[in-house]
Amino acid sequence: MKIIQITDTHFSPEKSHFNGNWAPLLTWIEDARADLIIHTGDLTVDGADKPGDITFCMDLMRQTSIPMLILPGNHDVGHLPGCEQPVNAERLARWRDLVGEDRWFEDTADWRLIGLNSLLLGHEDDEEEAQFEWLRETLEERRGRRIALFAHKPLFVDEPHEGDTGYWSVRPAQRKRLYDLIAAHDVALFASGHLHWAWQGRFENTALTWGPSAAFILDKLVREMPGERLVGAVVHEFGDDVESDIVAVPGMTAYVLDDVIEEVYPTGAKQTESVE
Repeated sequence: MKIIQITDTHFSPEKSHFNGNWAPLLTWIEDARADLIIHTGDLTVDGADKPGDITFCMDLMRQTSIPMLILPGNHDVGHLPGCEQPVNAERLARWRDLVGEDRWFEDTADWRLIGLNSLLLGHEDDEEEAQFEWLRETLEERRGRRIALFAHKPLFVDEPHEGDTGYWSVRPAQRKRLYDLIAAHDVALFASGHLHWAWQGRFENTALTWGPSAAFILDKLVREMPGERLVGAVVHEFGDDVESDIVAVPGMTAYVLDDVIEEVYPTGAKQTESVE
């Protein structure tokens, strides 16, 4: 089974700065003859507040002939409590109405693919707790299948037991709960996006992959992170185990957000301050 992971497309009908990457990405996807596409979030520039961004992006995603499962990112449904666009009932309902479920699982003969809404993690509310309970049950009911987890936010940035990185990764308390579930089950892969850096590593028995954005890279807006700056996608090949390859897709442009942030995300610099 071949799965293509795309992430952080950041498309919009009004702020079309990165829309030009869709045509070469779509051509490459169709030529790759994958069985499934998984989009790990930030589908939109501002779907958290603009339904039109979501409907525009969904019209693009439907252009592929390959089935696609999509997870929300912070620009789609909001982020942590206290930020300008926190996750709330209205934003979740909009996503669920226009896209579909914000968490899901898909079974093959040997694998269970699980998608998490990582933007719920850190709220410590009923939605977060319901997802943890759902995840526990979904893992326990896998019937011998191996597990691949997909989410927008990575588990950590620099090292597995680091402190709170704010904007960038899962908070320590929720990360510990995920680690406990990962250790108790046969989780072979945790694949994410969000950072706009491409990287592969491991945590104990689990392979980790940060998918590259399909929209832009970051230059001086944030500190250096592990991995490399590129735009592209990931190819995951599933057999007895999983092999993942990060691909710089031909024809795509590595736009630099620093050059247009005041046009695309006027408050974006504030969001990155917590990583300094």
